Amino acid sequence: MQKNATTIRLPDDRLRLIRAIAGYEGRTLSDIFTELLDEYIERHNETMELLHLPGFAQECLEGLDEIKKGKGKSIFGLEG
Repeated sequence: MQKNATTIRLPDDRLRLIRAIAGYEGRTLSDIFTELLDEYIERHNETMELLHLPGFAQECLEGLDEIKKGKGKSIFGLEG
């Protein structure tokens, strides 16, 4: 079974460095990038779950608008 492939563009200096690390560790670039992607997805998993809540994104935008207008409540109980 053949896996799908994707091409990514990297600056030459970064590519040389990641190839050197892969060679030193005896790993493939594919394995390293898969591990990095898994870690990145895990770090952002909670955000992705929150964005699936109905109206969450809109509520955040409205909250930011309130803050810009000087409205809203301090979460620290401080008066400004």
